[in-house]
Amino acid sequence: MGKPTGFIEFTRELPSKRPVQERKNDYKEFVPLYTGEKLNQQAARCMNCGIPFCHHGCPLGNVIPEFNDAVYRQQWQEAYEILSATNNFPEFTGRICPAPCESSCVLGINQPAVAIEEIEKNIIEIAFERGFVKARKPTIRTGKKVAVVGSGPAGLAAAAQLNSAGHTVTVYERDDQPGGLLRYGIPDFKLEKWVVARRVKLLEEEGITFKCNANVGVNISINDLLREFHAIVLAGGSTIPRDLPIPGRELNGVHFAMEFLKQQNKRVSELPIEGKDILAGKKNVIVIGGGDTGSDCVGTSNRHGAKSITQFELLPKPPSARTNYMPWPTYPMTLKTSSSHEEGADRQWSLATKEFIGDGKGNLKGLRVVNLEWKFTEEGRPAKFVEVPGTERELPCELAFLAMGFVSPQHEGLLNELGVELDDRGNVRATEKDYQTNIAKVFTAGDMRRGQSLVVWAISEGRECARKVDEYLVGQSLLESKDQSLIAV
Repeated sequence: MGKPTGFIEFTRELPSKRPVQERKNDYKEFVPLYTGEKLNQQAARCMNCGIPFCHHGCPLGNVIPEFNDAVYRQQWQEAYEILSATNNFPEFTGRICPAPCESSCVLGINQPAVAIEEIEKNIIEIAFERGFVKARKPTIRTGKKVAVVGSGPAGLAAAAQLNSAGHTVTVYERDDQPGGLLRYGIPDFKLEKWVVARRVKLLEEEGITFKCNANVGVNISINDLLREFHAIVLAGGSTIPRDLPIPGRELNGVHFAMEFLKQQNKRVSELPIEGKDILAGKKNVIVIGGGDTGSDCVGTSNRHGAKSITQFELLPKPPSARTNYMPWPTYPMTLKTSSSHEEGADRQWSLATKEFIGDGKGNLKGLRVVNLEWKFTEEGRPAKFVEVPGTERELPCELAFLAMGFVSPQHEGLLNELGVELDDRGNVRATEKDYQTNIAKVFTAGDMRRGQSLVVWAISEGRECARKVDEYLVGQSLLESKDQSLIAV
C-alpha cells in the first residue's frame, strides 16, 4: 500500500479536458496525462484492500492494487510489467474502457472510486516514453501455424498470445488496415489512430503477419486456411447492426451509425471514402440509440457543425446514482454523460420513432415520434411500455443515425461456408470452457462468440481463447489464464 492515509488526504481528480469550443474544431484526443504530482496522489488513494473487488470488476483480472503501489513509488517499469502481465493493450483500455473495475472499487462505497483507468493510461504511455515497451520475439518456434480472422481487440490479443507461445500467426483483416473497431469505428477524438498503428507495428516486429483486404469467405478461401493452418481463430466481431424497419426507412439521410463513423475515421486519416459522403454540417441530426455508438455520432456531428443534435433512447432515463437494485460491487446502470454529450446534444428518453418522413423527392425531412410510458418490475427494471396518447409529433431531421446495437456476426460468406454451429442469438457457438466450435481446429473469441460487448471483454476473450488453442496444439499451455495471473502476482 503506497500511502496508508492517501484515500483520506486526496479526492478523485481527473485530468482537465481541453475546452469544448476548442476540441470541437479538431479530431485530436483532449484528455492529457496527469502531472507527476497528480498521478502520485491518485495512485496513493488505492487502499490495497484485503479483498480487492476491482479484480472482480475487471474482465482481464488486472492486478490493480499492485500497479497502483508501484506508481506511487515511481517504479515505472515494475508498474508496466504488472499491468502488461494481464493486459496486452493498456493504451486502448486506458482510453476507451468504461472502467467496470472502478464500479467495484471498495473506496467507491462511500467516496469517489480510484481513477484506475487514467492511471492505467499513464503507466503505458510512460512505459512507451521510457523504452520499456519492446518487441519480444519468441526464442523457440513450435512449427504450428495459426490463422486469426479479424484484427479487432479480440483478434489482436489472441494473435499476440499465440505468437508469444511460439506459434506462427497470420492475421486476416478484410479492411485495408488492421484494428477492426479500434481503427474503423471509434472516433479519433477518443482514440487517435497512431496509437493503434504503434501497437500493430510492435506486433509485426514480434513476428505476426498481417494480411489486409483479405475477406475470408469472399476473396480468401476458408478451405485453403483449413488446409494450411493447424488452428483457426474466428474473431470477426458482431457486425450486423440492429435495423429499424418502419415506414420511410429507405429515404436518403437514414444511415447506420457505423457507416458514418467509419467514413469519418477514413476522412481524418486522408483515406479514400466508399460511397457518398455522409456529412452532418448545417443539418438537424437525430441519433436513435443511447449507447456509446450513439454518443460517438453526437461527438462527430458536433465536429461537423450540425444545426441541431438530438439523441433518442427507447428506455426511460436511468437514475443518477445507484439504487437498491444496483448494489455495490455490481456495474450500475446509471445515467452516463459522455464527453460528446458535454459538447452539446438534446437527450430524450422514453421515445419511440414511428416513421421517417420524406420531402417528396426521396430525402429525409423529419421523424414522427411518440412518448412512451413504462411499467417496471419489482426489481425496478423496465418491463413493458405503452404509447402516451396525444404525444405523437413530427421533429425536423435531415440526417438520422441508427445506433441501436448489433445483433450478430455476419453469417454470409465465412460462417455459412465453414458450417459452424450458431447459438440462439446467431453468434458462433462455443463455451468459455474451451472456446472451440463444432469444428475441432476452429476456435472463436470476442463479440463473434459472446455478442456485442466491451473492448476489455474482447481482449480477455482473445487471451483466454489463445490459451485453449495453445493447449490444443501442444497438449499444455504456459500462457496464464485470468485466475492464474492473479495468483502469480
